[in-house]
Amino acid sequence: MATHYFIILTKSKQRKYNRHILYRMKNKIKELEAKIAEAQLGGGQKRIDSQHKKGKLTARERIHFLMDEGSFEEIGMMVTHRSTQFGLEREKYLGDGVVTGYGTINGRMVYVFSQDFTVFGGSLSETFAEKICKVMDLAMKNGAPVIGLNDSGGARIQEGVVSLGGYADIFYRNTLASGVVPQLSAIMGPCAGGAVYSPAITDFIMMVENTSYMFVTGPNVVKTVTHEEVTSEELGGASTHSTKSGVTHFSCANEIECINNIKALLSYMPQNCEDSAPSVPYESNGNEKRPGLNALIPENPNQPYDMRDVINGVIDTDTFLEVHKNFAENIVVGFARLAGKSIGIVANQPAFLAGVLDINSSTKAARFVRFCDSFNIPLLVFEDVPGFLPGTDQEWHGIITNGAKLLYAFCEATVPRVTVITRKAYGGAYDVMNSKHIGADMNYAWPSAEIAVMGAKGAAEIIFKAEIAEAKDPVAKLAEKEKEYIEHFANPYRAAERGYVDEVIKPEDTREKLIKAFGMLKNKVAKLPKKKHGNIPL
Repeated sequence: MATHYFIILTKSKQRKYNRHILYRMKNKIKELEAKIAEAQLGGGQKRIDSQHKKGKLTARERIHFLMDEGSFEEIGMMVTHRSTQFGLEREKYLGDGVVTGYGTINGRMVYVFSQDFTVFGGSLSETFAEKICKVMDLAMKNGAPVIGLNDSGGARIQEGVVSLGGYADIFYRNTLASGVVPQLSAIMGPCAGGAVYSPAITDFIMMVENTSYMFVTGPNVVKTVTHEEVTSEELGGASTHSTKSGVTHFSCANEIECINNIKALLSYMPQNCEDSAPSVPYESNGNEKRPGLNALIPENPNQPYDMRDVINGVIDTDTFLEVHKNFAENIVVGFARLAGKSIGIVANQPAFLAGVLDINSSTKAARFVRFCDSFNIPLLVFEDVPGFLPGTDQEWHGIITNGAKLLYAFCEATVPRVTVITRKAYGGAYDVMNSKHIGADMNYAWPSAEIAVMGAKGAAEIIFKAEIAEAKDPVAKLAEKEKEYIEHFANPYRAAERGYVDEVIKPEDTREKLIKAFGMLKNKVAKLPKKKHGNIPL
């Protein structure tokens, strides 16, 4: 039989023993608190002050303003780098230059990493990358968005290929997460070299004016190789990327505006690809008519108008969040709410380049359409398009392939898709802009719609070329034939007769029709042919 021995303490000895345990635990807690305080200082107060002098928040301050109060739970606070070369073994900081964790934004779970420029200039090390990969893996497993707050000088040179491998690990996870959970990137400082490719793979990029920039090679390398003199701001600042390259979707005046934009953007999208598009409570007053829409289309078909007036006249008041506002302005894309439900909007903009489709507008819209389709956000298209932009510049730079991107994106989309033709729908652009032929669910046209192969004047010049040439007054004959073509083709009724347009509607009835249409389509199920994936014309 086993013998058990018990130590029996007197009450006084028990109290003394408990005090000893408590004393030891207090010391351990003090040690922990000291380490937490050290980690929260990042690279130290001097570098924090330097960050503030540049007009920038620290990594932790950014998280504080982004997340719901008290919701952030940090992961990996005590992580340090493993490098033993170039003196790095003598300089270690808890957290190693990136703050990672999870919490809520307006009550919804998100995962976040915030790069800390006060630690080695925010440079990425092996452990830095591992921390980011950990929260990305958790986001994938739990189906929640990932938000990256970027402020980094690039790879940590002292670690060599290990840091490069860390970047690749992140890129790989960005790609796996694409279309599974929303990924948002805020550029709040430098983002150069390999660091730019992770944000580029994510769904939306925001930049802060005058304090952030993105480029593959900096001004010094550019000067050495091409002899161009250019500043960091000119080469890759927020203004450059929001207007010229289209790399960034939002240009923000300051970091608080950037953080608020992240929150607003998240409110329109679901947690993951299995989730439905979000909605907010909505009560109708019983009258969804918008008479103001009847007066928006000019009598002269060549006179411009602002398609945003149409959009704002149809959607819930003050809910339009435009994406890529200052890039490829001939097309407007963004999120809105219709009867409280989140939708994505793609609209030709006749107030800029007459609303033609070109390379930039096609790729801008295609990317947006694919995002909405990835995350079950219904698509609403407003169409007023005279065709594709002609010219050698467009042809030589691949308008054919780039225009096909938008065509492919719409054809591939299985979310509810509704089109409203407000005025022109000409040529191949009519097909591309979510026509019935490429799978649109409901297509409406206003009485002002002109659905034809081309404009009346050009069509008349081709069809009646001989007749006009033989006429005594060619100008009068052209005007006569132009009018004849308009009566036959430049209207919505031929398309309606064929069923290509489901209904010709009064502009004032548009909102009511759309609410009913999207309500009818809310349980839509559409499956693409079985395949590994398609080969979009990149």
